[in-house]
Amino acid sequence: MRRARPFLLLGPAFVAAIAYVDPGNVAANLTSGARYGYLLVWVLVVANVMAALVQYQSAKLGIVTGRTLPELLGERMRRGGRIAFWAQAELVALATDLAEVIGGAIALQLLFNLPLLLGGVIVGAVSMALLALQSRFGQRPFERVIVGLLAIIAIGFLAGLVIRPPDGVAVIAGLVPRFSGVGSVLLAASMLGATVMPHAIYVHSALARDRHGMAADAADRVRLLRGTKWDVGIALTLAGIVNIGMLLLAAVNLRGVAGTDTIVGAHDAIGAALGPGIALVFALGLLASGLASTSVGSYAGATIMAGLLHVRVPMFVRRIVTLIPALVVLGLGVDPTFALIVSQVFLSFGIPFALIPLLRLTGNRELMGEQANGVPVRIVLIVVVGLVIALNLALIVLSAL
Repeated sequence: MRRARPFLLLGPAFVAAIAYVDPGNVAANLTSGARYGYLLVWVLVVANVMAALVQYQSAKLGIVTGRTLPELLGERMRRGGRIAFWAQAELVALATDLAEVIGGAIALQLLFNLPLLLGGVIVGAVSMALLALQSRFGQRPFERVIVGLLAIIAIGFLAGLVIRPPDGVAVIAGLVPRFSGVGSVLLAASMLGATVMPHAIYVHSALARDRHGMAADAADRVRLLRGTKWDVGIALTLAGIVNIGMLLLAAVNLRGVAGTDTIVGAHDAIGAALGPGIALVFALGLLASGLASTSVGSYAGATIMAGLLHVRVPMFVRRIVTLIPALVVLGLGVDPTFALIVSQVFLSFGIPFALIPLLRLTGNRELMGEQANGVPVRIVLIVVVGLVIALNLALIVLSAL
């Protein structure tokens, strides 16, 4: 394994990247394109660059130290602090899972006209099967399935652009940073909150560590980190293209169309504009998004619990427990799109708790040795972390007004 070619090192970042194309992203990106056209393309570009920088740091931490971010935090905290930190991280993971199960349930309703509650149960059952694959056969088969689902997601959300491509000049204009009122600021913060996700930061250190192990020597470490850069770069570029594609799809086909503030309404409008075939592919992409992201979310929750509480709960037990809140929301008849938006706001609370420790640990020379971030990299990361936290605070404040 140590002498494997660089492309054989690809995989962990593709699993983490699923978090960046989950149903919460679908709701935020479609809403942005439908309301503001190409205005906020730049937000997704900036968010994706930030996400790539952050995810590489998480993967590097796992490879260099041989431990996950939650494990390293658990080693540095007293019992009360560990429990409190775990509680907030677990709540964020539950909010993430809520969005993912709801998104999958909406897709099943669009495809088969199933009740949302039944759809949520089916999504939970399929995610258990995917987790069983990982438990039974290891990480690589799990990665292959997730990459396959990622391909379906990409096709599902980009196919419509082949039928009706966007205005190239307008897309370039959308790369210029600007807003159009408070509503666009709120939506931009929501898009960022749906892109830089806490559970993806926690889990990537585990994915990289579990795939590669701790590097045996300096040369091996450099080789693994070089391969990881390619892994993160390719995976996050694909996720960014999909996210931008969602926004462009809405900008071209949904701008000014009534009822497109919900995923169901957007699906119907896409079908009316581009035909039932594209609407079907879109729904399949949404289903793949929900199934893949909820499986990765459960993996992340187990990583968080094991690292901070030193407790390993069977994955199936975790899956059932974390599924309950989503099923309750669906059973109560809460508007699913509203629940998706609220879940993205809730995620904003957890981002500083993941980003700030990651920044500190990857800059710790005693822990990271020669791979510790130098001053220039730390400055860039401080700016990135500051921007992410500021925009998410803006999302919280504006949502409360």
